[in-house]
Amino acid sequence: MGRVVAAAVYTAGKKVADISLEEGSQWASKPKHFVWIGLEQPDAQELANLQCQFHLHELAIEDASEKHSRPKLETFGDALFIVTYSPVREDGKLEFIETHLFAGRGYVITARNGHSRSYAQVRQRCEARPLLLEHGEDFVLYALLDFVTESYQPVTESIHADIERLEANVLGGALHESDIQHIHSLRGDLLRLRRYLAPMVEISEELQRLDFPFIDKNMRPYFRDVQIHVNRQMEDLTTMREIASQTIEIGLLLESSRQSITQRKFAAWAAILAFPTAVAGIYGMNFHNMPELEWRYGYFVVLGTIVTVCTTLYVSFRRSGWL
Repeated sequence: MGRVVAAAVYTAGKKVADISLEEGSQWASKPKHFVWIGLEQPDAQELANLQCQFHLHELAIEDASEKHSRPKLETFGDALFIVTYSPVREDGKLEFIETHLFAGRGYVITARNGHSRSYAQVRQRCEARPLLLEHGEDFVLYALLDFVTESYQPVTESIHADIERLEANVLGGALHESDIQHIHSLRGDLLRLRRYLAPMVEISEELQRLDFPFIDKNMRPYFRDVQIHVNRQMEDLTTMREIASQTIEIGLLLESSRQSITQRKFAAWAAILAFPTAVAGIYGMNFHNMPELEWRYGYFVVLGTIVTVCTTLYVSFRRSGWL
């Protein structure tokens, strides 16, 4: 069983009264009045009730009973059916809450299928601006779409903060496999946000072109404002996805550089140790005919030579930055 979050009737930019779901069509039929109904997870019976009262198209009701893969706008005569998605990110997990909007002469109905930010905030904003609310259904439709668009901003900022932290970790230390997996996950979230946000551009463009009796031409700039906001957020998502990709590339380059430095140090020490090892190997062959073994100062000369050569190699590698 669904829940009626709010149901009220408005006229001349002011709220007349809270109403029950069954009173909707009665008030919607009055001149210069419109009802605004908000539902959460409505069931088939409630959708059938709304269809009967507001003469909603059966295809719109069928669409409202299904889950969709992306936002869309459908027209049924003089009525609109819009599918939107609001992102919710908790504990690093990104989900999308589907909302269906029905709009026509005398009514605006929202059906939210999940726990996202409440549309009560939209209602409060609209009621606080009676001059704009006086426009009626089209202003409410704009306010709802603008609210959905705004819901992407905090999620985007949250992901951006995560990317910046990972970037600092990558620049400040070694690149771990968990960091790569996290960045890859964030890139996937950004791609999903873009997939659900991009169709809002088309929806805003269509609302600017459509000629409906309940959409005033003076409201078209407001829908253009929604389109502008969506385009800006699309640019931010693209930029952040590029930053995430570059972070992985920079991390791999830094890791390769660190490994190269380590390899050079190993190579330098190997070269330094190779000389005394070679000398020790020569004099460890135990040949009888080795004149240096009988020389009184041979031991000291060999040790001095080893120290001198090793010191020279060490200083040379140190100056070249290998050590």
